[in-house]
Amino acid sequence: MTGSLQVKNGKYYMVLNSTENGKRKQKWISTGLSEKGNKRKAEQMLREKLTEEEKHNPVVRTDMTVADCVRRWLVRIQRRVDEVTYRSYLHTSETHILPYFEKSQLKLCDCTVEALQTYFDEKHQNGRKDGKGGLSAKTMRHHKGILSQALSECVKDGLIPTNPCQYVEMPRRERHEAHFYSAEQLQQLITALNGDPIQPLVKIAALYGLRRSELLGLKWDSIDFENGMVLIRHTVCKMIVTVEKDKTKTQSSRRSFPMTEEAREIFLKAKAEEEENQRLFGKAYQKNDYVFKWPDGHLFAPDYVTHRFSKMLERYGLPHIRFHELRHSCASLLLNNGCGLKDVQEWMGHSDIQTTANIYGHLDTSRKQEIADKLTKHLQGEPLEEC
Repeated sequence: MTGSLQVKNGKYYMVLNSTENGKRKQKWISTGLSEKGNKRKAEQMLREKLTEEEKHNPVVRTDMTVADCVRRWLVRIQRRVDEVTYRSYLHTSETHILPYFEKSQLKLCDCTVEALQTYFDEKHQNGRKDGKGGLSAKTMRHHKGILSQALSECVKDGLIPTNPCQYVEMPRRERHEAHFYSAEQLQQLITALNGDPIQPLVKIAALYGLRRSELLGLKWDSIDFENGMVLIRHTVCKMIVTVEKDKTKTQSSRRSFPMTEEAREIFLKAKAEEEENQRLFGKAYQKNDYVFKWPDGHLFAPDYVTHRFSKMLERYGLPHIRFHELRHSCASLLLNNGCGLKDVQEWMGHSDIQTTANIYGHLDTSRKQEIADKLTKHLQGEPLEEC
């Protein structure tokens, strides 16, 4: 049995769908709740009703457990998704989901909303492997995505009538407050890192607002010295192991930047060092097309860059920010120097401007000042200029 909420004449109704003797049946039940301000109550009533119906009309189809269901789904989707996505699913399943449900031996026929809710509540409260509290709301949504997809496959195959995971309540997502460096702080940081292996990476990350994966994914075919362009086409990600990908996070992430003089100097120096290192290491050199790497040619591990960055901030007594917040700092500088959100969206490689607005809208002070100036002039009797 499946169910949904519908609004009719300003009231919430539960619509229950079932199949009997090969024929589909639909039943409308009034909640007695008005549409305004009662969505959560109506959803709770629907969950309780579906649970009640399943108890009164149990349909046992299999002895398969939830753990079996997840393993089965992992095998099926391995070729449907890219390697990084699959490794993410596999890691979460093997670290959290499978150990929990293998221990409980919860069967599909007993997999209710309440049983799943217990899993999510426990993980959110005390799910970290290091014993330091619970998993974040964002991580819990990742867990829900895996379980929901796995159970949906069972619904399609007729093993269970409905997917109980869709009715599980998730904790509210914590709003992360991004931190930014000013131009002066960035200069202080770069000066402090003089001679450190990650200094060139920090410079390029701050200049172009690159994601860590994009920075480490820079290849020589992306550095166009002749036309003075830097192309973002590849990424290097970390998911259990380092994964190289000949594509970016989204299509919008594929973008081009003009090569500044400082960037040109960094890339030319990296090229010269690569040629010298190839000569010094000889056959031991690990040949590849990546720009940033160790002297012997091996790639920088993504985690190394993050940890080294944090360690250097601590060593030099600089305000703590995450490596990813060099990207935020770049966006902040663009906005504070008169660039609009649309310009920042394209520079950052966001797929839609709403993402840019959600993250950086509060920093768009120049645009707000422009609107305020136009309104002031209008109140003084001048025609209102187009915003």
